[in-house]
Amino acid sequence: MSRMVIIDRDGVINQDSDSYIKSADEWIPISGSLEAISRLKKAGYLVTIASNQSGLARGLYSEETLQQIHDKMKRMLAVRGASVDGIFYCPHGPEANCVCRKPKPGLLIQIASKFDIDLSVTPFVGDSISDIQAAQMANALPVLVRTGKGEYVMQNYPEAVDVPVYDDLAHFVRDTLRKNAS
Repeated sequence: MSRMVIIDRDGVINQDSDSYIKSADEWIPISGSLEAISRLKKAGYLVTIASNQSGLARGLYSEETLQQIHDKMKRMLAVRGASVDGIFYCPHGPEANCVCRKPKPGLLIQIASKFDIDLSVTPFVGDSISDIQAAQMANALPVLVRTGKGEYVMQNYPEAVDVPVYDDLAHFVRDTLRKNAS
């Protein structure tokens, strides 16, 4: 069975914004995040993204613009000799009450089904309480990074206290690869 790491996008791979990432120009990677994905890929991991993109439902950007944002990320990864195996996102707003919007586990279950992975051994790296809750509901391994909303989550959500915390995606990957090498 393949090893996988599932990663939230905004606040983990790229800088987040309270007013949403609405264009490829606004998509700016967090230092070390793309290299971290490259290291995972070189170590034989599958890497997927699970992201809420309610800006689509809110009319802040189009599917075409979202594709342009993802194309920019893919180009920047390709320069580093890497790629992601899948990008899964929820296009709905919170009022839709869909199964794919985190904190519900739908995106993670879709990923597990498509790639035939065991979520109970699969980390989901996020920066928000909804990422942690989605991982827990899907029986995946929640991981919190301090980037994005991570610091806020640590200070305001006592239920996050038992979740492993890393400074950023690069530190999570370094420690994960180190543990699995020994």
